[in-house]
Amino acid sequence: MESSFAIIAEPNRRAILKLLASSEQSVGEIERRLHMPQTSVSKHLRVLREAGLVESRVEAQRRVYRIRPEPLKEVDAWLDPFRRFWSAHVDALERHLERMEMEEEPDGKGKGK
Repeated sequence: MESSFAIIAEPNRRAILKLLASSEQSVGEIERRLHMPQTSVSKHLRVLREAGLVESRVEAQRRVYRIRPEPLKEVDAWLDPFRRFWSAHVDALERHLERMEMEEEPDGKGKGK
């Protein structure tokens, strides 16, 4: 069985996961939103389902897919030591933007406030 990393290395699978992160979707909805042929969507969903990254349920005459978060914990755990790099950059950007705002408006009043 491929690792979660190998599975999500494929861009179309990442696009499907990103779409499913916002809400459950049927194959047809995924096909329309990602402009992918139905056969391609079904192929990628099969790979994602076999890896345990998505699961489906039958709703009337369609199959609705949703994310299973458990396998993504492997990815999250791997990324954990690297989070400090982007956290530091985001904090620095926030401080920079605050300084810029203070320099533009020395009275401390924000634009449009």
